[in-house]
Amino acid sequence: MAKKITHSQMLGERGESAVRTRFLSMNFQFDGRSRLEAGIDGIAEIMIDGEPQARMIAVQIKTTESGRYTTETDNSFTYLLESNDLAYWRVSNLPVILVLYRVSDETYYWKDVSSGVGEGARKLTFSKSDDILDHKAVNRLAALTVPKHGAGYYVPPLGGGEDALVNMLPIKLPDEIFVASTSFDGKKATSVLLDASDTPRFDWAIKGGSFWSFHDPREEVTREIVDLDQVEAIDTATIAFHEDIHEQHNFAFLLRNTLQHQFRDELRWDKVKKLFHFLAKEKNTSRTFTYDSAKKRATTTVVNVVQQKANPERVAFVRHHAFVPRFECFGDEWNLIITPTYHFTTNGFIPHSYPDALLSGKKRLDNNASLRGQLIMWHRLLSRAANEVRGLFDEESSEVPILAFGGPPVLTLPTTVPEDAWGAPKKASEQDESQQAELWKDAV
Repeated sequence: MAKKITHSQMLGERGESAVRTRFLSMNFQFDGRSRLEAGIDGIAEIMIDGEPQARMIAVQIKTTESGRYTTETDNSFTYLLESNDLAYWRVSNLPVILVLYRVSDETYYWKDVSSGVGEGARKLTFSKSDDILDHKAVNRLAALTVPKHGAGYYVPPLGGGEDALVNMLPIKLPDEIFVASTSFDGKKATSVLLDASDTPRFDWAIKGGSFWSFHDPREEVTREIVDLDQVEAIDTATIAFHEDIHEQHNFAFLLRNTLQHQFRDELRWDKVKKLFHFLAKEKNTSRTFTYDSAKKRATTTVVNVVQQKANPERVAFVRHHAFVPRFECFGDEWNLIITPTYHFTTNGFIPHSYPDALLSGKKRLDNNASLRGQLIMWHRLLSRAANEVRGLFDEESSEVPILAFGGPPVLTLPTTVPEDAWGAPKKASEQDESQQAELWKDAV
């Protein structure tokens, strides 16, 4: 029987060839992968004046002969990603884009696969005017390679492009840390403290029979879980800058528990999402925070009640300002890495059933100004400057803060990071977010 190349194989080859040519016309390098590819057809590399920049984008190509895309109109259409493709792309160390090529009308559209909405963020919405793969897309594609997570993303300035804030806050540690022996593990110790007091404290860490805390357990309820004659105060640096990576991880755990205790009246730790978010004071009630921003005194709604568009008397969801924390040691200094985000509830207290759809919608509305503002806001809260917390705390606490935070480092950049590195222009309102959540709820 003679060998035969299928129409689908031919169509795929035509699509890859066409997209490669399109990238070359945009002054990108494009290298196709072998036939063993499992979800990435090629790698596009940014070039400036013919010089490769070693900044790569992974490209998956989908080619169709003709026909309409799902929900296609004159302005837009949607595309549903395969769940196994999405699982593959999510662990990529490169940004991944999907390119749709239609032979019949020679159209090329592209989208960052991380911009999806819906369950598992599988649905991509393409704009026929904004998402064309051509020279106008070069800056947006380049912006995908700007790192925005971890120790090193920059919050771009609003004006000339000289100054940028790094999303980390230096931590001033207490001079002493208390170490004691204990016969409990963390789970058993928590149970003992809950039984022993109406106001237990959990700003401690236990590992291998050793208890660590920045407070003296002999003077607190934690005396119930330590050997009192084995308590010792030692220099914090002895533990904080230990060379063993496991010891550093345990110290970072102590820092997170300490931060949680220090701001227990203002922030709540979500152990599922691994984030801190502002507490609501009452059900279905917004809350503001007033602080000194970079240029003036600002007020931010940190717990925002959003009404349903169809029925303004009903609450669609409550959005809380939040951040994902990470503690990192660089040299002889510990830093809190802040990744701003949002937490969603139904009434201020009950977690929302569809937070991913709401978060995706809100993230698309964020821009560099809002990210910069959020970082400054979190610094103002965590630094607890007396003139910045009026109106936030219900009453002045007599407890001396254990951790102190410095301001985010400022770096000088020659240019401003492109706006599309952080989010699309605000084309939707919060009511649109509400409607999106309701549509997604109906769909599932």
